[in-house]
Amino acid sequence: MMKTILCYGDSNTWGWDPVRMDRYSSDMRWPGVLQHTLGEGYQIIEEGLPGRTTVWTDPVEGHMSGKDYLTPCLNSHRPLDLVILLLGTNDLKYRFSVSAFDIAEGVGALVNIIHKSGSGPNSGVPHILLCAPPPLGRLSDFAEMFADGTEKSKQLCQQLKRVAELWGSAFFNTSQVIVSSDIDGVHFEASEHRKLGKAVAEIVKNMDL
Repeated sequence: MMKTILCYGDSNTWGWDPVRMDRYSSDMRWPGVLQHTLGEGYQIIEEGLPGRTTVWTDPVEGHMSGKDYLTPCLNSHRPLDLVILLLGTNDLKYRFSVSAFDIAEGVGALVNIIHKSGSGPNSGVPHILLCAPPPLGRLSDFAEMFADGTEKSKQLCQQLKRVAELWGSAFFNTSQVIVSSDIDGVHFEASEHRKLGKAVAEIVKNMDL
């Protein structure tokens, strides 16, 4: 039976290329690598939005709250066997001025929405894989935007692991396999997309979906 997986994230799920400052092709983005690696029997749904936060309304860009769009997204694609969350990087922007603890709590709010959505098989709860983004790299053009964000980015993994344990969700520390690019400090280079897609595929294969 076909397994449906939703990848819900920001520009690093959408596929922003820090080298060309454009979007990677679908086969280069980590959800596309995930699809290719898993092969037949899996449908991967890409839901990446550049600038997406966990729960915060962006006072500059607007319409970036992952919380606002999550419920209609889940209902649009139900039934879902697995929801993969890779968020938190944009919450590190100075304009939000929130702690790593609060960013993780924002992810927890999204997990709560998923649990209550009835978007899994038989209107149940889909499996959830909570991914911690890697710490920020060397910031260049984004240095002011992410002022004070580097140290918080290093704390985020442990806070997200705490939330995953609280909710009984699967957890993956992406910094075990990838790094943020030192070109801009925020995004993933093509090599990292390949590594991430393959690593997530191995996790998915070992999940009882």
